[in-house]
Amino acid sequence: MAVRPLRKLGFLTIGLFERDDPRAGHESTLGIIQLGEQLGFDSAWVRHRHLQYGISSPVAVLAAASQRTSKIELGTAVIPLGWENPLRLAEDLATVDVLSGGRLNPGISVGPPMNFDTVKEALYPDTADAEDFSYGRVERLLGFVRGDQASDFSGRQGVVEEFSERVEPHSPGLIDRMWYGGASLRSAQWAGEHGMNFLTSSVVKAEEAGDFAEIQLSHIRAFRRHHPLGDQARVSQGLVVIPTDSATSEQKAKYQAYAEKRTPRTREPQGPARMLFSRDFVGSSAEIAGQLLAHAAFREVDEVAFALPFSFEHDDYVQILTDIATHLGPALGRR
Repeated sequence: MAVRPLRKLGFLTIGLFERDDPRAGHESTLGIIQLGEQLGFDSAWVRHRHLQYGISSPVAVLAAASQRTSKIELGTAVIPLGWENPLRLAEDLATVDVLSGGRLNPGISVGPPMNFDTVKEALYPDTADAEDFSYGRVERLLGFVRGDQASDFSGRQGVVEEFSERVEPHSPGLIDRMWYGGASLRSAQWAGEHGMNFLTSSVVKAEEAGDFAEIQLSHIRAFRRHHPLGDQARVSQGLVVIPTDSATSEQKAKYQAYAEKRTPRTREPQGPARMLFSRDFVGSSAEIAGQLLAHAAFREVDEVAFALPFSFEHDDYVQILTDIATHLGPALGRR
């Protein structure tokens, strides 16, 4: 099968910060997004981390990014809905989409919050046992984003209060830019059946025999098989890619050590959920391009959001992004 031409080049950052100096890390993230736009990336995506030293409020960060950029698309990969009220999140997403001029790409997922037993008393002190962490939570969000009824009252109340029956502001095109972050056949099928876009990353659930690329390929095909748009349904792949074309010798050594430390988890499925991780791609852009063009899943996508590694320095990210934009993207056929 022929490789799909690379149509959209994006990147993903976790947005780390120091406990006692959080502003510096957030400013670094905003600077990286601005750099991405200057380098010609099509999209910038931010991860979501609660009670950690990473971005806990991606919608707020992207609101700031929307005012410092003008073209680059802005995405979340992903917002775990177990932490969110779907109606309130719909309001925030629509607001940022309006502020950005229709550039927001919200990626979401479902399931109980991470370490739920340790946080449920703070998050849901009265309703923890009654909360719905199923796909139904996504359907509620999609309905509110679409403009479905959220209240049985609309019109004037009192002298000046005007109320709407739907979430306001309403951003009509946002519903077509909603993404589901999935790692299993079930989630891929569900996202397709509900007409969403599909985010697949560097971790999959090893439900069937085969290597990482073959498992990921099966998810992409299941998604498109159940999507109304079929083979034209949007899929974005997010592997960890570290080109070294302009890296110093010290950076190259650090990148190799980082990848080697993470390699053991790529050899076999991890834990009861049998999660399988992709290896990190480190080397020259020519080397990485050759490996990706032979990757079974990469051959069926035309959008990527290459993940920046955790815990690197700002200058490292500048070098990596610059090499992706100027060397790797063209090597993958992106113009």
